[in-house]
Amino acid sequence: MTTSGTLTRRGFLAGAAGFAACTRPAPAEKPNFVLFLADDLGYGDLSSYGAPDVRTPNIDAIGERGCRFTQAYANAPQCTPTRAALLSGRYQQRFGGLECAIGVGNVGRYDEAVWLQERNELGLPADPPTMGRIFKRHGYATGCFGKWHLGYLEKFSPGRHGFDEYFGILGGNADYFTHREFGGWPALYHNGKPVEEEGYTTYLIADHAVRWLESRRQNPFLLYVPFTAPHTPVQGPNDRDKKITEENWNKGDRATYCRMVEALDEAVGRILEKVREVSRGRATYVVFMSDNGGYGLSRNDPFRGGKSYLWEGGIRVPLLVEGPGIPAGSVTDQVALTMDLVPTFLSAAGLAAPPASRFDGVDLMGVLRGEREPFQRTVFWRYKRAQNRRKAVRHGNMKYLWDNGTEYLFNLAEDVREEHNLLEDFPGVAAELRDKLAEWEEEVRAPRLAGFPG
Repeated sequence: MTTSGTLTRRGFLAGAAGFAACTRPAPAEKPNFVLFLADDLGYGDLSSYGAPDVRTPNIDAIGERGCRFTQAYANAPQCTPTRAALLSGRYQQRFGGLECAIGVGNVGRYDEAVWLQERNELGLPADPPTMGRIFKRHGYATGCFGKWHLGYLEKFSPGRHGFDEYFGILGGNADYFTHREFGGWPALYHNGKPVEEEGYTTYLIADHAVRWLESRRQNPFLLYVPFTAPHTPVQGPNDRDKKITEENWNKGDRATYCRMVEALDEAVGRILEKVREVSRGRATYVVFMSDNGGYGLSRNDPFRGGKSYLWEGGIRVPLLVEGPGIPAGSVTDQVALTMDLVPTFLSAAGLAAPPASRFDGVDLMGVLRGEREPFQRTVFWRYKRAQNRRKAVRHGNMKYLWDNGTEYLFNLAEDVREEHNLLEDFPGVAAELRDKLAEWEEEVRAPRLAGFPG
């Protein structure tokens, strides 16, 4: 059982097949990293997070061999901004125009994003040090297989961000069998070129990741696998004959959604089996996370809201981490954000960050290894889409939320469902958090928006 502010441990699971002994890797041998990112998976959509109708043994086993987080957050309630934070280790607001998902066909969905799109600048710039480039400079082989969603133009491509090989869809979603976006545009790319392949997208992503792993025999590797599942359209692996239209793209049933999640779990299992084979004793860290809360068919329990909102259900996500020194079966209530992964990976590998790096994320290895108690943080969110403006700050257990002009204050330690607005009861706390949020907004102002007229 988890107690507030502590990291609990269980003994190693009998017969569990870990990737390496739980000791720190020798400095002479750099560890491997495998990062799985689900798309729109709800907090409660895994068996290990309470889902009663989904079986996810391969994903759950990552937490059984390592650590399960109960207070992990996505940097945003939508795809693109979370991915920008994940690869950069920074708040996505620092780049400008990436505070909601880029629309199909490279469409900006709010004023600053439209302004950048008109200038062919809508995407994650390649000049700041990002995960792939950082690890490639340290001698790593780097592969990315799955959903990119950080810009359609070549200058924002996976290759520009340091990935040796890429296969997947550049945009936000596509039919799982025809691999086409709304309007019929081809969405599947391999190393910058559109390709046609037969098969279910989730399985194709796994196929390419496994094929890439088969050639990994010497250099350490960084494998980033951002699946499209279980994002819409609602198509299970046996739904090839289901005709997907604009009218039914977002429609379906929970049973089909569960089949999509189980196919995701199957793909994760296949990739991890190959990782074990090719690692040959090299220490390996494995992470599984979702990019934001789930949509209508998902299970975000026990939280309020879902994707596109800053209620806990829109940003609280599953996070499982295994690797050397991380006690098997441990559970932590440490507040963690997507942007923490880059500095945490660097710490795990004993590598220095590039001189130009100024991470907003923090190193969580001390907490993961039980060498440091969980610590309080002040963390921020801001979301923009069309005319919607939402922002929030969590300071300790107190959360201030501003949603299109309506204000809320919650004590998450006592009210995780965000049912009791304490704004009138604690006006001083609300004022303090409101000020912190305003200071943060000023501090993360994006330089490339200096010419924006708004």
